[in-house]
Amino acid sequence: MIRCVRLWTGEDGNSHFEEGFIELETGQRGDFLTGKIDAVSVSFQETEAGGAFSWHTAPVRQLVITLSGTLDFQTRDGHHFLLHPGNILLAEDTAGSGHSWKLTDDSSWRRAYVVLRPGAPVPFRAKARQSARA
Repeated sequence: MIRCVRLWTGEDGNSHFEEGFIELETGQRGDFLTGKIDAVSVSFQETEAGGAFSWHTAPVRQLVITLSGTLDFQTRDGHHFLLHPGNILLAEDTAGSGHSWKLTDDSSWRRAYVVLRPGAPVPFRAKARQSARA
């Protein structure tokens, strides 16, 4: 499984997130893989260690693949999640109050942006939520 965090705008206009993974199927050689995901473009970016970005929304629906660096993402309601190298962010919060992030380690944040074609399916599967005990 490849860890993925989905970030989206809720009906309240705020960004929300859920933990999950990219679903993989067994391939011909025993590898695990997805089908092709319909993308418009791929680009790369690097932010030096110590970097941060205040409140913003995703410019488009995209996958953000972290190659190096550990980040702390925050939503306006104060919830946090971490991204580590090898994790994927499914950024769908293209409107609303947005999110912020900051690097938490001594590495630069190297990442690949995969801009998705409108309506392109992504094999994201949310983790099952644990019910609260009474």
